[in-house]
Amino acid sequence: MTDSKAVRGSRGGSTHKRTSIPTFYRQVIAELRKVVYPTQDQLVTYFIVVMVFVVVMMAFVSALDLGFGKLVFKVFGG
Repeated sequence: MTDSKAVRGSRGGSTHKRTSIPTFYRQVIAELRKVVYPTQDQLVTYFIVVMVFVVVMMAFVSALDLGFGKLVFKVFGG
């Protein structure tokens, strides 16, 4: 059974060179320049959406906890 080159990788005579530290930092800075940062309005909107979601999930889990707690007390007599 033979493996494809995509899985096995190249086994030619070339050696894999490591990137130097200055080149690495230049590449990191170049990638960070491509990042699109949200505007303040988008940031506020995302914050509100996340907070509402967290509050809804807290209420849901609290209701489940309360319901299961009451069920356990009814089953085992509390």
